[in-house]
Amino acid sequence: MAHSELLEIVRRPLSPDTHLEVPATRSEYERVQGILEGEDAKFPTLQYDGFRKVVIVSAAPSPMHGDMVGQVLSAISDEVKLMPGLDANIKRRLISSSDRRHTRDTGDTATTRNWDGALVYRTGEGKTLMVAVEVGVSQTYESLRAAISFSVCALRCRVGIAMCINEGDRGTAPAIRYYATRVEKRTAIGEIEHDLDSQLQTHPFGPLKIEEDTWFGEVTSVVLETYRLEDDNSPPETLLNPTQSFTIVENGRFVGEEVPPNLAEITLGDCIPTHVLSGSNIEVTPVNFFHQDWFEDTFRLSMLETAMERVEDKTPSRDVE
Repeated sequence: MAHSELLEIVRRPLSPDTHLEVPATRSEYERVQGILEGEDAKFPTLQYDGFRKVVIVSAAPSPMHGDMVGQVLSAISDEVKLMPGLDANIKRRLISSSDRRHTRDTGDTATTRNWDGALVYRTGEGKTLMVAVEVGVSQTYESLRAAISFSVCALRCRVGIAMCINEGDRGTAPAIRYYATRVEKRTAIGEIEHDLDSQLQTHPFGPLKIEEDTWFGEVTSVVLETYRLEDDNSPPETLLNPTQSFTIVENGRFVGEEVPPNLAEITLGDCIPTHVLSGSNIEVTPVNFFHQDWFEDTFRLSMLETAMERVEDKTPSRDVE
């Protein structure tokens, strides 16, 4: 694809959480990346998959995306730090990291990717990547799988966790709303928020609607998966299959009652390097971070915040005197 065509794509208005894959060479990616950096543009961000030779164009994340990344990392970290018998100095060295860019040789060129979030163990000698987390909101499964596989195979994290969230069709986009005064606008937005929050009590996974306008579609599925190296000699471009896969939400209903709280495999040894722990018994201690109430509370709040962000986008302040 010509450089001008790629640049035209990144200039288009993109809805939050949009991921586009554009066939391009590494040099085309670097040229357009340089233009965006020169403009100090925060979004869209560009990544490059050197194995498939595509530029990944990512719009700004929605509250849903950011919240779920942060909540998964916090839930795992909090569980580790609550474990008895683990030295406080060891617990302090487990830290969260987000939005880091990494480049590795893959195939006949290089791959550059940002991770959504990770747990890193820090020592005086450096940092060890332990758990990587990727969240996709209406992102293609193959794209999400490629992203988490990169963290496991190219960056050599101990375990990767991917959450795939699919929102149903919202139909026709709501029209922009105009208000005579700022007070009128804030009152209307407050009423919408109260109405949508009330709807979550009866259908916690959507849809969230006001009359004919859908502000968040019904959640068709949420799937949690874990990924590990299949072989220590796996090349960095390997596309892994999940070691565990659990459906949490299906067609607007929570169906994850039987999901193991450690996803059937996450242990303390995935969060703390083996040589730091005192013995193998503690290393295999399950990290029980996944609980229904935690997930539902976090997800509902993120749905509401994402819906309200969309409401705000349709009520521009510059039109209000």
